[in-house]
Amino acid sequence: MLKLSVFMSPTGAHVGGWRLPEAITDAGFNFDRWPDLMKLLERGKFDMMFLADGNGVNGISDPDLLARNPTLRPVVFEPITFLAALATHTSRIGLVATGTTTFEEPFSIARRFAAVDQISKGRAGWNVVTTSNPDDALNFSRTEHVEHSDRFARAEEFLDVTDGLWSSWDEDAFVQDKENGIFLDSSKVHMLNHEGEHFQVRGPLNAAHTPQGRPVIVVAGGSPEARNLAARTADVLFTLTETKEAALDLYKDVKERVAGYGRAPEALKVMPGASIFVGETADEAEEVYRKLQELIPDTVGVATLSRIMAQDLSMHDPCDPMPEITTETKGMTFFRDKVSAMAKKEGLSIRETYRRVLPARGHVLMKGSAADVADQIEDWYRSGACDGFNLVASHLPGGLEKIVQHLVPELQRRGLFREEYEGTTLREHLETPYAAFPARRSDVDQ
Repeated sequence: MLKLSVFMSPTGAHVGGWRLPEAITDAGFNFDRWPDLMKLLERGKFDMMFLADGNGVNGISDPDLLARNPTLRPVVFEPITFLAALATHTSRIGLVATGTTTFEEPFSIARRFAAVDQISKGRAGWNVVTTSNPDDALNFSRTEHVEHSDRFARAEEFLDVTDGLWSSWDEDAFVQDKENGIFLDSSKVHMLNHEGEHFQVRGPLNAAHTPQGRPVIVVAGGSPEARNLAARTADVLFTLTETKEAALDLYKDVKERVAGYGRAPEALKVMPGASIFVGETADEAEEVYRKLQELIPDTVGVATLSRIMAQDLSMHDPCDPMPEITTETKGMTFFRDKVSAMAKKEGLSIRETYRRVLPARGHVLMKGSAADVADQIEDWYRSGACDGFNLVASHLPGGLEKIVQHLVPELQRRGLFREEYEGTTLREHLETPYAAFPARRSDVDQ
């Protein structure tokens, strides 16, 4: 079956979405909005929801832009605490959030995600990131961001440590034998005693074996380093692929890397992001899309694109051709390079570029009636371009309601997506059983 996640942004994903009269705008600090959203997700029978996160206020260096573009997430709940609270409002939806390997410590991350997996009875997922926003480093006693290759080397070891910590206790270690006065079986505890280049961690983790063995591991990205990290360690890879051709190439490459680590290719689910604009009719979807595009002023569009490209574009007229990007950055270069190449290939102006980029942010844009969008999803899936999608809604709750009301039933009618849950854990939804990470290998293609 097709796997479906939903990207949950507190103000919706489209830059203009929050300005619609009916849109929710306070979900980043009003928890009362979320129980109904969880019910809506369960109605859609989705595998999981995904909450992106950073370790700072994006755009704080440009307060005027921040004031007009809440998709930069100036305020969000701390994600792991938030997942634990959400777990009490849904019994089926997988709960996935971001945690950085660059600025966190393995023991802390392992402990917190183990708690969420216990509280949710096996529905926790960790989106592993190395942190793409260079400004986040300024909140962790650094003056500049860590180099890309160094971040991924640390991430590899970080995941090895967390995986070892989650294996600290056998599943039946806590016997709780009142009659004989034995709470735990000391033979079933495993000291980690890890000593590596980046971490020295004794263990064990002070958390019992979790319902899933370990939380579901998600990696987001498309660089060679991200692909290798996902191929060795992840259960899910979130990708940015705007065309089916690009998705086919990435899917083939990643599955070969998975096999290169001795894993079954189906152990890793590849799920591109898809920005969805769906209505009862194609005209209805087009009308909503047009309204949203008109709610992006040039000042916001140009400034937001400038952040993505790490280069100030405000000195140009929005009608000018997209200039060459010359600024060096230690941030998210993969997406920036894709946008630059697209603009150059198609001869786009700055305005045309931001109008193309901002509605989807590198994801494939799918727009039209339920049948139109389902045709695209089915084509990608049956062509072997993906195992599912991470669906992006333009605004809340309306954009998500349209997906649940129109798109999901069409996918179910075609036999592509479940009508009822068959399991309770996220691993059961995704059909990704727990397995220990294979060892790192130097001969795997980098």
